[in-house]
Amino acid sequence: MNQIRRPTRSLALLLGATAFVVPAGASAQATAAPAAPAVARVTSPRQQFGFDIGADYHLVDYTALVAYWRKLDRESDRMTLERIGTTAEGRPMYMAVITSPENQRKLGHYRDIARRLALAKGLSDADAHALAREGKAVVWIDGGLHATEVLGSQQLIETVYELVSRTDREMTRFLRDDIVLCVLANPDGMELVSDWYNRKADTLARKSSDIPRLYQKYVGHDDNRDFFMANQPETQAMNRVMYREWFPQIVYNHHQTGPEGTVIFTPPFRDPFNYTFDPLVPMELDLVGAAIHTRFVAQDLPGFTMRSGANYSTWWNGGLRTMPYFHNMIGLLTEAVGNPTPIEIPLVPDRQLPHGDLPFPIAPHQVWHFRQSMAYELNANWAVLDVASRYREHFLYGIYEMGKRSIERGSRDDWTITPRLIDSLNAAVARDGDDAAARGRAGHEAVDARYYAVLHRPEDRDPRGYIIPANQPDFPRATKFVNILIKGGVEVQRATAAFTVQGTRYPAGSYVVMTAQAFRPHVLDMFEPQNHPNDFAYPGGPPKPPYDITGWTPALTMGIQFHRVLDGFTGPFVPVTDTVTPPPGQVAATRGAAGFLLRHGVNNSVVAVNRLLAAHAPVFWLTRPLAANDTSYPAGTIYIPASPSAASIASRAAATLGLSFDAVAKAPESSELLALRPVRIGLWDRYGGSIPSGWVRWLFDQYEFPYRVVYPRELDAGNLAEKFDVLVFVDDALPSGDAGAGSRFYSQPRAEDIPVEYRDRLGSTSVEKTVPQLRRFLEAGGSVITIGSSTALAKQLGLPVASALVRPGTDSALGREEFYIPGSVLEARVRTDAPLAYGIPDSVAVLFDHSPAFRIAGSGDAVRKVAWYDSPTPLRSGWAWGQKYLDGAVAVAEADVGKGKLFLFGPEITFRGQPHGTFGFLFNGIYLGGANRGGGTTSE
Repeated sequence: MNQIRRPTRSLALLLGATAFVVPAGASAQATAAPAAPAVARVTSPRQQFGFDIGADYHLVDYTALVAYWRKLDRESDRMTLERIGTTAEGRPMYMAVITSPENQRKLGHYRDIARRLALAKGLSDADAHALAREGKAVVWIDGGLHATEVLGSQQLIETVYELVSRTDREMTRFLRDDIVLCVLANPDGMELVSDWYNRKADTLARKSSDIPRLYQKYVGHDDNRDFFMANQPETQAMNRVMYREWFPQIVYNHHQTGPEGTVIFTPPFRDPFNYTFDPLVPMELDLVGAAIHTRFVAQDLPGFTMRSGANYSTWWNGGLRTMPYFHNMIGLLTEAVGNPTPIEIPLVPDRQLPHGDLPFPIAPHQVWHFRQSMAYELNANWAVLDVASRYREHFLYGIYEMGKRSIERGSRDDWTITPRLIDSLNAAVARDGDDAAARGRAGHEAVDARYYAVLHRPEDRDPRGYIIPANQPDFPRATKFVNILIKGGVEVQRATAAFTVQGTRYPAGSYVVMTAQAFRPHVLDMFEPQNHPNDFAYPGGPPKPPYDITGWTPALTMGIQFHRVLDGFTGPFVPVTDTVTPPPGQVAATRGAAGFLLRHGVNNSVVAVNRLLAAHAPVFWLTRPLAANDTSYPAGTIYIPASPSAASIASRAAATLGLSFDAVAKAPESSELLALRPVRIGLWDRYGGSIPSGWVRWLFDQYEFPYRVVYPRELDAGNLAEKFDVLVFVDDALPSGDAGAGSRFYSQPRAEDIPVEYRDRLGSTSVEKTVPQLRRFLEAGGSVITIGSSTALAKQLGLPVASALVRPGTDSALGREEFYIPGSVLEARVRTDAPLAYGIPDSVAVLFDHSPAFRIAGSGDAVRKVAWYDSPTPLRSGWAWGQKYLDGAVAVAEADVGKGKLFLFGPEITFRGQPHGTFGFLFNGIYLGGANRGGGTTSE
């Protein structure tokens, strides 16, 4: 057991000598049993399941959890069970609301207090203090978001039981002062993983790894990368609870696994933190983190680490625990070791020496049982509820205070200081030389105070608001953007009449987002570029990898047209109270029309095209501009010959998708048309599931593309042209090495260890077996779409394509010290006359995440560039060290291979279902896989 028993100075000194006094005596071997007998009428987990939660070799699945929670709801007057949504696979999603019986009777009242304080509108400080005194701290505790991290889901069962059953003084105080929202965050995943683990009768052979598919229907681990976009139904349900209904002051997101040589990572987090959110957020994070650490020491639970102990930071927006920062909430993450199959704590020498981020090391080489990890999880929960109880009024008033500051900052001139502005200041100092002599005390790099004005230039002010014009080319797409704001609790207004701001006229129906609102940090983060600092291990050393991507700005990646307004403005605006649908389009009712024209650049047009193709209605693309209706329609415009079925489909699409169809009296010349036809799509995937492939599945389902998932063994078996017209390979689908490679990208189980129905999913693509079959497919007329690292296929096919990310004059790849772009938004130039780029503007924001970039050798047209970086500074949002190497590099290219086409997309054009502005590249590539030049029929 623990053999390091030196005195530890309590972190309670930080917070007051008596702030976190807890009962001592529980060790890492503790069972985390209640401190007092359970209420007799409440069924215990052992009575319900036949074993204690945390027992070795046992997991409860979601069906059993729901049955148990329903029983506890009937048995306990401390608990209310609410259905909050439906999962991607159709399961009901529940939240257990737990507090004292007295509080249960006034839940609506306390929820209203939490809402009023969080939104901070119409309250004086005295009002807010009064509400904070009366209100209850609202604490969110979840589990199971990442379903193979089974500790999180199982601890939630024990947590709910103890909350409704314990009768000791501590629990009584928690329930008096706190309202606890307990949410199993991924029901489908819990069901899959628990049942997979329990399937073997031999308990010693059980393991939660090697599951055959993603543990969320489409996105697996990326269910924790979806919160500002809210694409998935589980995310939408949780966002509604957090940002539109309950507004918890503390959000505790349980994860697994902890850093090696420790048991658990807990906050505080390492730098950098995001510059847009309120400085009280990181301070309160430290407060709650200190409460957890203090309790661990008092309970003799060693092995917790913080800050530099792991890579987690508070920069990124988009996770369950990170999006709360931009809503003035305390977002906690813990990562703990543990598994129902016992493990061992490894010896990591550096983690045996105590220091500020690991004050209480744990002895290694001990067999570690699931129940021991459960003790850490439960004590962390109790520490959070304890600090919420003791500082209840502080947290309630604090969320108001942050919201009030946000409203004030959005109502006046204000600046967010970023590294870009600091660079401007330093550049000004450098230009002035000796005139900027240091005026500070010795040892400080102070400069003359006049340079402070550089940080506050009028043109660098934060906007007072944003206007999203209703007359932009793809207003249905802009409406989707508005909906992600609304799902995230942002206040949006709509113009009831035309209005003018700073000389620009905007039509009725335009959307307005003012920054004078409580969730201003989130508003700025959705519209403004992120400016990540240069973050290196040491000067000249390698970059420190961020926790996630460094730039995301959905207003850019979705291709939304919006205007930043730096001064205050008003207009005929009314609040939008819920998510919206695009205004209905029109179908021109011209008698005797030959057909209809539909704009290619509207993403929703893809749904209409797919419905038409499914109904065997002819559909074409214009290959040349067309003059009609006093308008010039560009190449790529969709032409639909008139027919009753086409009219019916167009009418429905206009009503529900916001599409408009213009009638033309005369059909275009057949020589100016590219006929589309239904396309047989094969989407690569692998055993266990690929997250990028899952996102494309989701995208295909949203836009109604028919497709079939294809696994490596089927690819290697050949005869692909008889089955498919287009094959799609996402990042990591094809090997990136040279000939002879065939390495597996991930571990796979042995065939005999998995059920027969999943064995055909095993295997990996290889240069030796897969690439020759893809060559045959292309030469026979098929199309292959490659994204990210899978673009290496071009080199393996012998095409004149090479990496642009090499040292000048060599083939030597750039090192990370020279070039590093870990998930950022870049700007690319587009050749809009290329059919692959139809409907995409001449400049587009792309998501670059360690992506390839190309140089095309020779002067022929074997490989043709479609999009490229035309600047040494293409960064628009995030962090791009060494971006100058991208100047002139190709981002998107196409090549003829035999009768077929190969499409190369270096950037992540479908990344997490976010970059709507680049979805068109994928859609165009698919249609081109089945297109026929001339006026041939599209029906089959």
